[in-house]
Amino acid sequence: MTTALITGSTSGIGAAFARRLAADGHNLVLVARDTKRLRDQATELHDRHGIEAEVLSADLSTDDGIEAVERRLADRKHAVDLLVNNAGFGNKGRYLDAPLADELTMLKVHCEAVLRLTTAAVGAMRERGRGGVVNVASVAAFVPRGTYGASKAWVVQFTQGVAKDLTGSGVRLMALCPGFVRTEFHQRAGMGTDSIPNWMWLDADKVVAEGLNDLARGKSLSIPDPRYKALLGAAKLVPRPLLGTISSKTGRKYGPR
Repeated sequence: MTTALITGSTSGIGAAFARRLAADGHNLVLVARDTKRLRDQATELHDRHGIEAEVLSADLSTDDGIEAVERRLADRKHAVDLLVNNAGFGNKGRYLDAPLADELTMLKVHCEAVLRLTTAAVGAMRERGRGGVVNVASVAAFVPRGTYGASKAWVVQFTQGVAKDLTGSGVRLMALCPGFVRTEFHQRAGMGTDSIPNWMWLDADKVVAEGLNDLARGKSLSIPDPRYKALLGAAKLVPRPLLGTISSKTGRKYGPR
């Protein structure tokens, strides 16, 4: 049986990855900050699917938390075959509304942690000649819209660049870029969602299913819904300055309240 490590595993897309991978027979290493929720999740997945679910409590906004996960990924005796870098959050408000410390914490989680954990995982995977990494980004990566979008753009560029460098190694990397997904993301950030049209919402389990299919196909970028693929295709035709204006107005309409 193979083992998958998932950060931010207790809710949203991370929890959907855990459900799907456990159902497929993968053992799991579940990573999040809330130890009780992790233990409850591990027990449920073990009882339902008969897999082993290891709990690793870690705060990826701290060096200690990142180092704890790095050590687990580097453990050659208990190899991790698939890493899902899913942990992340959003800050409420436009630029200068959020404290600089919160913006820096976001970069720590979205960029530094992803870089360090990917590096720790890929080193061991390349030695074995197999493995995979899914870095969860967002369609926000493709429009000029604040620190969140900028951090996710970094995730996409980093992931695709590393995927190219590792061609032929047996290690696959993919950036997963969903749109609006019904998770705890907006609630935790204090963001209202009433203004977001129903057609823009995606189901986390469907996002994961399509993402894993794209990983198996060898794609380095997955936009897991035809509606968002069409929107991003249209966005490429819009001049960059105009796209920034549209993004700003859309963010005020559909973003934090």
